[in-house]
Amino acid sequence: MTTDPTTEPAASPSTQAKPSLTNLLGMDIDLLKTFFSSIGEKPFRAQQLIKWIHQFGVTDFEQMDNLPKTLRAKLSEIACIEPPKVAHKEFSSDGTRKWVFDVGGSMVETVLIPAEDSKADGRKTLCISSQVGCALDCQFCSTGKQGFARDLTASEIIGQLWVANQSYMQHLPHTERTRTVTNVVMMGMGEPLLNFEPLVASLNLMLSDHAYGMSKRRVTVSTSGIVPKIYELSRRVDVALALSLHAPNDELRDWLVPINKKYPLSELMAAAHDYIDTNERSKKHVTIEYVMLGGVNDTNQHAHELVRLLEGLPCKVNLIPFNPFEFAEFERSPADRIEQFAKIISSDGIVCTTRKTRGDDIDAACGQLAGQVADRTRRAQNWKDKTRGKAPQKPRSNDIFHRS
Repeated sequence: MTTDPTTEPAASPSTQAKPSLTNLLGMDIDLLKTFFSSIGEKPFRAQQLIKWIHQFGVTDFEQMDNLPKTLRAKLSEIACIEPPKVAHKEFSSDGTRKWVFDVGGSMVETVLIPAEDSKADGRKTLCISSQVGCALDCQFCSTGKQGFARDLTASEIIGQLWVANQSYMQHLPHTERTRTVTNVVMMGMGEPLLNFEPLVASLNLMLSDHAYGMSKRRVTVSTSGIVPKIYELSRRVDVALALSLHAPNDELRDWLVPINKKYPLSELMAAAHDYIDTNERSKKHVTIEYVMLGGVNDTNQHAHELVRLLEGLPCKVNLIPFNPFEFAEFERSPADRIEQFAKIISSDGIVCTTRKTRGDDIDAACGQLAGQVADRTRRAQNWKDKTRGKAPQKPRSNDIFHRS
């Protein structure tokens, strides 16, 4: 592990945020058009501005030389372009990068994972956070144990991509800058679908040819199962969907992923099928994320249950070795257990891969993002008090784990 030697891009002194200034960083093209109309300017200025911000990485209105001087002066008085403040950054020994952003006293984390495969054509995948903490309290996730403070704004969400992208090319003239991050996964801190409108605005920017121009197949939203919002997302923006599943039956999932008590697997699977059916040409499959917890959800019977659950759904399964964190109640499934689980899934014709752990030496691996959350519910401290020195507490019914 080493500290990232690059200097992070920062907003120009003239654009430092003030309470009276409107931050334009998180506005998609439609919102920017509305903004320009509201200040008596032509809506087409939105297209010009969005390129300066997201393609060229320029935050100083005075540098935007295709905007009239009078408009630049007006924007400087009423608006700013301010990414979230980088509080800390690290490089993993495997090339993974992690940024810690200070968002009003709380910290959120963002991870960039470069592809190891030489055939991947420079793929760089950014894992973006959507909330300060998370309210869903999944048993195996350190973010959930931090509790929940607030939703991130659209500027704070897309700002994570802006910082990661600009960190590779900030020393280049703006005319030579190109998109560096190739893939985005909304799998960082928080439940994206519980912060819906800022999420959609950010996704629109990622897909816009005037901003990042990313392929809709290379932008993925991961959800623990907010069923009504899955239906709404499919009709608002065309991106890939991942389900944070982790259990093949309701009894086990009610414990591991408590939102399942509100939206059980039957409803979640119906929403997943609808998501594919809404646009079959572009929505090819749903990714099923399944963290492997030793002795909890990794038996052969669990694998067979999962196959039955996914029957008829165009999908691929991504097995995720559990990544430990402080006070974690679980252990990672042994490698041979994961391999056997994967064989059962694959034997039924379902594409099944096992995620390679990346960035665990800087706590940047899946499930490890915790940040520093000013938890309104005090859940984090209560959980630590409850679990300190105690063995993991499993549900009372043992047959959840070992069905015959």
